[in-house]
Amino acid sequence: MSWKWTVPADFSTSSAERTDVLILKAIETGLGEGIVPPGVSRSQLHRLMDENRVRVNGTAAKKNTKLLAGNVVSIEFPEARAMELVPEDTPLEILYQDEHLVILNKPPGISVHPSNTEFEGTLVHALLHHIKDLSGIGGVLRPGIVHRLDKNTSGALVVTKTDLAHQKLVEVFSKHEIERVYHALCYGIPPQMSGKIETLIGRNPRDRKKMTTDVKTGRRAVTHYKVLERYWKEGGKTPFASLVELRLETGRTHQVRVHLTSVGASLLGDPVYGTPTERQSKWLALPLDVQEIVGRLPGQALHARVLGFAHPVTGQTLRFEANEPELFAALSLVLKKYLR
Repeated sequence: MSWKWTVPADFSTSSAERTDVLILKAIETGLGEGIVPPGVSRSQLHRLMDENRVRVNGTAAKKNTKLLAGNVVSIEFPEARAMELVPEDTPLEILYQDEHLVILNKPPGISVHPSNTEFEGTLVHALLHHIKDLSGIGGVLRPGIVHRLDKNTSGALVVTKTDLAHQKLVEVFSKHEIERVYHALCYGIPPQMSGKIETLIGRNPRDRKKMTTDVKTGRRAVTHYKVLERYWKEGGKTPFASLVELRLETGRTHQVRVHLTSVGASLLGDPVYGTPTERQSKWLALPLDVQEIVGRLPGQALHARVLGFAHPVTGQTLRFEANEPELFAALSLVLKKYLR
């Protein structure tokens, strides 16, 4: 698997951005030719550089290599390794399956793939038990994984079973030729009933576990939103919560959570961006029965409701709707008492 990008003629040679950042931006925006594995990170790119797999005009590139207009950047990605994880018999809700791919309704509280801190109990462990012919392109830790949902985000997720399907779906995602609709339960309400949030998103320099829109060199992120329902206390002047539908034009880390927080409508139950202390006004504004359920959520009240795309092999239009998990549905039911 390889990727090649020719630095455009109008490229600014005075750019202060590092080569690794510029390459990742080119990949994220769909520039270049070839196939790129999903979710390439800066640390992964650094490893590829250390292995001399990233080259500029045929010469091994480093983080401080200067890119100039007309330079040809190429990356050779390593072949997939054999799967080494132990399958786990965890129940999965499968919405669709054929010889090329499988669509799941991911439950909240489960990470998609293993990490340095999670070695078992992930979705990949369950997939290895239920699906015997996963694509190997994602490597040992991410077999068949084309995209991901945060650990506590539920909903529709596609996993590939063949390398061909994997390669073509990576192209679909990189070109944003996919329908992704999320439902979110938020504190308060966004500033308008519908709109577009377009920002840069990057790592928060003060907290590396968080992302932020307050950056100068992040990745472009676009979210379209529409308020579906507003919830009011009797006599209240403003809604204490809302149900918001979101359509993603891009797919950045924590994109929905960061974008809604940036417009003052963080997600109910979000342990990173949304959950206030019990003395904060937005928590106190919640009715007690709403507080009780929010307190039991495993994390943010965010659900990937719809996933649609053209089948990577047959071309057939596929569109799936995933039902909300139990606590999300229970919270929605209680909130409807306050619908106005």
